[in-house]
Amino acid sequence: MTATLRQTATTVANTVIEGASTASALIGGAGGAYIGYQLAPASWSEGARLAFAGAAAVVGAIAVDGLAELLLAPLRRLMRRTPLNVTRAPAPAAAHTLDEALTQIVAATEDDAANRAASASIRIDHGDNFLRNEDRWRGYENGEASFYLAPGVWLHYRSDRDKHGYGDPRFTLLTGDGEQPVVITGMEQIRHHLAARAAGLPAFPATADSGVVGEHNDPIAELDNHIKAVLEA
Repeated sequence: MTATLRQTATTVANTVIEGASTASALIGGAGGAYIGYQLAPASWSEGARLAFAGAAAVVGAIAVDGLAELLLAPLRRLMRRTPLNVTRAPAPAAAHTLDEALTQIVAATEDDAANRAASASIRIDHGDNFLRNEDRWRGYENGEASFYLAPGVWLHYRSDRDKHGYGDPRFTLLTGDGEQPVVITGMEQIRHHLAARAAGLPAFPATADSGVVGEHNDPIAELDNHIKAVLEA
């Protein structure tokens, strides 16, 4: 299954799940309205009976949707966390020359870097649904990779060796403005950076370790307030 087909299948499955959730709420609401109207005393006015039926419809919709959610919630988690089985493209034929072999290895190294970056991104993207898209990572033959975020802004990945010899993923934000790369440890830093650029402010992301952060010295909160003031001006 190709990446496009996999994405299409996932979209269809999610649509079916959400459709089932909506249908359960509608069925519960309709059933609640009917039962409520029938149970309302005949001595009540028509308006009172309709109001009672409306309240019963809300209760019925919530109740049935809650029951349906017991079945649908595990399916949602499954679609978010468990990728569909992927049939990988066949390996290229054996190389006949050294140059041909080198070309194959370069391509494989770039694909490997992109997949490693996507897998390691869970360190900063715990939502598991944005940076984990390996198709948006561009791998390079030196083992590094980049993720295009916006015009002039990329997230860069590399893996350094720690003292035990294991790979230690590093993510930095790069811009086309010649600014210093900034180490990224969370999605909120990327958001602050893009928000600053959108507001026309100096494009630097707020970081938790940029200065002493205390009760009255929170660079992230300060940048939020600055952006808000500029947008409201």
